[in-house]
Amino acid sequence: MFEIEKITLQKNLTYKGVVILKYKIEYPKIVSSNYFYGITQFNQYNRLKALNSKIYAETDLFNMAKKQYDYNFSNGYPIMVYELIQNYNITFNEDLIISLYSDEYIYSGGAHGSTIRSSQNWNIKIGSQFNLSFIYGTDCSYLLFILREIIRQINSEIENGSNQYFENYCELVLDNFKLNQFYLTEKELVIFFQSYDIAPYSSGIPTFTIPR
Repeated sequence: MFEIEKITLQKNLTYKGVVILKYKIEYPKIVSSNYFYGITQFNQYNRLKALNSKIYAETDLFNMAKKQYDYNFSNGYPIMVYELIQNYNITFNEDLIISLYSDEYIYSGGAHGSTIRSSQNWNIKIGSQFNLSFIYGTDCSYLLFILREIIRQINSEIENGSNQYFENYCELVLDNFKLNQFYLTEKELVIFFQSYDIAPYSSGIPTFTIPR
C-alpha cells in the first residue's frame, strides 16, 4: 500500500471587485522512494490533469463568467458565481495496483451544474493504466456477463422504485458502455455511466457493482 498525499489548487477569481468564479482542484500524489518509474508516471499524469483544469478555470470558464456577470448586471439579474470543483476517491491501493475515480463538477449558470466522472486504474509496477481486459484476460465472454448483470440490477431498481432510467435503457447501456469507465474495490468491480447516459439527471451517476 502506497502513501498518497492530497494536493489542492484553490482560488477565488474576481471581476470588477466581485468574486465570480471559485475553483478547488484536488489530486493525488504518491509519496514513496520505490518503483520510481511507475510513481513518476502516476504523479505526472495527475499533476498535468489538475493543471489543465486550473488553466481551463482561469481562462475559458473565467471569460464565460465575466460575460455572464456583465449581462446579469446590466439587466438587473442576480450575480452568479461559477464553480469548478474536482475531487477524487482512492478505492483500491494494494499489490502495486491503485484504482480511483474523480468527479469534476462545473457550474456555469442555469438550474444546476454538471458532473463528469473519470477513473484511473494503475499498475504501478509497469507505470501504466489498464482496462477491463487486464482483469479478465482475452476471453470476451466477461463483457456479456457484465452487461447482463447491469441490466439485471437496473430491472431490480425499477421494480422496487429505488431509481429511474430512460425507457430505452437496454440500448443506452450498450451504446454508452466503455472499457475504461470502472474502478476497483477490495472485492468488487464498479462500472459507472455519466449523467444522462442511461438515466435522468435526478438519478445521479449510475454505478453497478460486479463481484470479482
